Amino acid sequence: MSVLRLDCTKCDRTYAPGAVWNLCTACQAPLFARYDLERAARTLRKEALPTRERSMWRYHEVMPVEDPAHRLSLGEGFTPLLPAPRLGEWLGLKRVLVKDESGNPTGSFKARGLSAAVSMAKALGAKAVCLPSAGNAGSALAAYAARGGMEAHVFVPKDIASLFLMETRAYGAHVETVEGLISDAGRVCAGLAKEHGWYECATLKEPYRVEGKKTMGYELAEQLGWTLPDVILYPTGGGTGLIGMWKAFEEMEAMGLIGAKRPRMVAVQAEGCAPIVKAHAEGRPDAPMWQGATTHAHGLRVPKALGDFLILRAVKDSHGTAVSVTEEEIVQGTKDIASAEGLFVAPEGGACVAALKKLHAAGEVSPEESVVVFNTGTGFKYVENMAPLW
Repeated sequence: MSVLRLDCTKCDRTYAPGAVWNLCTACQAPLFARYDLERAARTLRKEALPTRERSMWRYHEVMPVEDPAHRLSLGEGFTPLLPAPRLGEWLGLKRVLVKDESGNPTGSFKARGLSAAVSMAKALGAKAVCLPSAGNAGSALAAYAARGGMEAHVFVPKDIASLFLMETRAYGAHVETVEGLISDAGRVCAGLAKEHGWYECATLKEPYRVEGKKTMGYELAEQLGWTLPDVILYPTGGGTGLIGMWKAFEEMEAMGLIGAKRPRMVAVQAEGCAPIVKAHAEGRPDAPMWQGATTHAHGLRVPKALGDFLILRAVKDSHGTAVSVTEEEIVQGTKDIASAEGLFVAPEGGACVAALKKLHAAGEVSPEESVVVFNTGTGFKYVENMAPLW
């Protein structure tokens, strides 16, 4: 295996790869995969990358699945980084770019994490995988499980859009709807996973999903000529992508691919579910459970993120911030980027556009700074939920 060890993100425990590990057995914190970066740097060179496959597996030296035959891939990653000059001009910013994840398999950034996680599950001998989902993660898990000939179990809130249910079931997954939020679905999933011995792929409950998500950070650096933007706006529910990119930046610096400069990381949430925003404003190291979570951007409806302390740490260490936006602002954000740039984004992407507008108006982003806005999926999957608000 390419992974040297697994480190707890809170305490000093380490674990040997090659076995199924979930959270740290001592403190129940997420585990991070660590690599021999000195060895990786010998072949993961800037000049070598242009000839490699245009997927997230181009960075295989720092990915958990060493043998190409064990990678369950549908062509995920290496999504476009699109200049958004008209949106930038409207906002009064000179350089706005959109990292558009909508072209990934199953239509969202979830393909990255689930490709890595399900590949590792299969490599470790798992026959069945499971997770709770607000929609996109479930369909991605189901697709990669189908690719690997594995059984998939997905647990979703009852108010999930029917398109997500149809897609996930089409891939052959067993789907169970649960009363309540994704946190409630997570409790049901965890109980059944333990009972039946399923490999649990819930956000940060195993060490490899974040490894797929971190490739967004590698791609940003490569696509920007091995520099990083001044600001990154990221829609934050479970926050795996934000956490993963921060890990990627650390790895890249250690390998000599980038310098010490970091972007200001901005965690974007909905006003109806903003635990990270509240915790950041109060200077807390973690975020208490958000009561009564509600938003039509279901990817943001996460009342308690397992990796909240990692999100808050990255925001603080980067001198970034956390911003919440209203449902009306989310809808307007999706309309603004659609009419300005021809991108029909997921509401989570619209939330980032709305947040950028707020930050610029408050003077927290200057006109000269380079800004990357993340759109995490296609807007077409959300029509059922969002149409009543338009």
